Amino acid sequence: MTIMATKFTPEVLLSAPRRSPAVPNSTGKLALYTVSQYSFETHSKQYGIKLLDISSGHSTELFNNPAFSEPTWVSENEFIFVNEANDNDAVSYLMLANALEPGSSSHVIQSFSCSISNLKAKDIGNGTIALALTAPTSASGGMHDALNEKKPHSTARVYSKLFVRHWDAYVSKHSNAVFYGALQKDVKSGKYQLQGPGLVNALAGTKFECPVPNFGGAADFDIGKKGLVFLSKDPELNPAMWTKTDVYYVPLQTFTEEKPPFPQVIKTGLLQGYSGSPTFSHDGGRLAFTRMRHKQYESDKTRLLLVPDIEDLSNVQEFYKTDDGEGGWDLRPDSIVWSNDDTELYVTAEQEGRQLVFKLPSSPIDAKELPQALTEEGSVGSILNLANNDGRLFVTSSSLVDNSSYSILNPDSKDRILLSSVSKEGKTLGLSRSQFDEFWYQGAGDYQSHALVMKPTNFDPNKKYPLAFLIHGGPQGAWGDSWSTRWNPAIFAEQGYVAIMPNPTGSTGYGQQYVDDIALDWGGRPYNDLVNCFEHITDNLPYVDTSNAVALGASYGGFMINWIQGHPLGRKFKALVCHDGIFNTLGDWATEELFFIIHDMGGTPWENRDRFEKWDPSAFVGEWATPQLVIHSELDYRLPISEGLAAFNALQTRGVPSRFLTFPDENHYLFPSTDSLDFSPGTVAWLTIFHNAELDF
Repeated sequence: MTIMATKFTPEVLLSAPRRSPAVPNSTGKLALYTVSQYSFETHSKQYGIKLLDISSGHSTELFNNPAFSEPTWVSENEFIFVNEANDNDAVSYLMLANALEPGSSSHVIQSFSCSISNLKAKDIGNGTIALALTAPTSASGGMHDALNEKKPHSTARVYSKLFVRHWDAYVSKHSNAVFYGALQKDVKSGKYQLQGPGLVNALAGTKFECPVPNFGGAADFDIGKKGLVFLSKDPELNPAMWTKTDVYYVPLQTFTEEKPPFPQVIKTGLLQGYSGSPTFSHDGGRLAFTRMRHKQYESDKTRLLLVPDIEDLSNVQEFYKTDDGEGGWDLRPDSIVWSNDDTELYVTAEQEGRQLVFKLPSSPIDAKELPQALTEEGSVGSILNLANNDGRLFVTSSSLVDNSSYSILNPDSKDRILLSSVSKEGKTLGLSRSQFDEFWYQGAGDYQSHALVMKPTNFDPNKKYPLAFLIHGGPQGAWGDSWSTRWNPAIFAEQGYVAIMPNPTGSTGYGQQYVDDIALDWGGRPYNDLVNCFEHITDNLPYVDTSNAVALGASYGGFMINWIQGHPLGRKFKALVCHDGIFNTLGDWATEELFFIIHDMGGTPWENRDRFEKWDPSAFVGEWATPQLVIHSELDYRLPISEGLAAFNALQTRGVPSRFLTFPDENHYLFPSTDSLDFSPGTVAWLTIFHNAELDF
């Protein structure tokens, strides 16, 4: 179904097609991607696997089946994918299909009694395709047999260690692991078949788990010509208390080894925090990855590291290393891609509200200058080599007005050719780039802070518009020039508001010190930055009516809404909206990832109770007076629903006009994430409340 809207509404947002990053084949002529779309007419979701002709930009549907996912190339024309059939014979299947034969019958490579995911495949020569995927394991180390699992007579759960629950579910005894195998073509049938001994658990006999819960995926491991690498939390440390995540290497020659070697840890000296994006060079001899320094800080600066010889794990080199340990590049590299000749690295990193692509030499010895930015606008979600014999990159990105675009980027000239935009660069959604703006303002200290702006489509600079003041979560996060189906500023702009999104102290993309300065100071500098931003808007944006304003925030943004409610800035707004926020900082000890609150509050409540109490919104309830909407989800185990109920109790007890909106089947992310292909039933309800002006108390 094609969406063509004259006005961007919540219904248009949720009906817009959601595309995955497209993945080119080895020739750079074709690319595979998936797309889902929700229909308000049928209240159902369509889902398909599509093929992009890169030369023309035209797409063809290969399959329209919600059970099919993760198309992954194994040759120029053939691809494997997951079929989550969940029938009487299997829970899922590994399938094979030909991209040049749309709608043709697919071939079952193997069936499984559990869900499989995170497919990866690589040609390692001699007609062999190395395969890796993840699946839940049994106590013996094999794949969990969900079909024949006996249900207990009691629903009681007993835990003797953390986690008890994580994000939105109670922790299961079935941890995930990476399984490897080899595919070869059968001479008679011409179809790829899984070679003996089948799929082998690379983590068997260890305490390791990969992907890393709760948001780990295919980026948590990689396969190369000499083996595989994966991430896992240090099994000797409490996962709720520490972020330490190591990279492990499993040497393999054929990917048919029945018993894998025990994983070898890659030691990184003083860098002891989160690791990420382990990525083999094309020749399989080198490995690049990222690592943080602190092992109890989830938002520390990531450093880019290199293992120049995978057979010598004692030699690990850091890019832009400095004597003081701070690192010479003040951005946070994320995803990593090697150039076709392995001489350069392309990485994404956040900078001042954008997610950009950067280029640097693939050896720290040669990286004498800081990385060069290859893009300027929008947010890049995926970068891949276009083809084996082509030096250009295939880029998937989005912006505040465009939900998905595919383009080709030339790293040498920085020229970028748009191949496909699912929304015609926002036009089919009723949006345009002219709605976007930004400004810098004086922060609470000797620094400038940044804010993004979304204006209504029919914006008239001679008129005045009410203000939607949006406060991001994290708190170590940032508003960016990227699409979101969770908090989309255009939804507010198209209802007649000017939406302004400040990035105060604690925001990412403005240097690590700016990020670090929010720790121990949650209601200090960040709050004063927001006060200054509001005053800047009043004094410098004549088209904004700050006497008619509403402030909204989620997670830490919800904390800040409750904090604002008890402080002078709260009286500047006609209404406040707190989504899954914090009412009582001591109550935040009921969260699951304790390392977060320990770091940001400088210790545990019994070690540093004064700090918890200093930044406690509940201590200022006596000042609460502004009408407020409280939204909280029952499956939010990051910030339990008691926080929302307590805030609503306080508002009602004080006689402040207020409403409480809750969803029994939603988690901390009420709305589906930018790259999610699942429809969240709570989304319509909350957006419709705002859309229908039900915020009036």
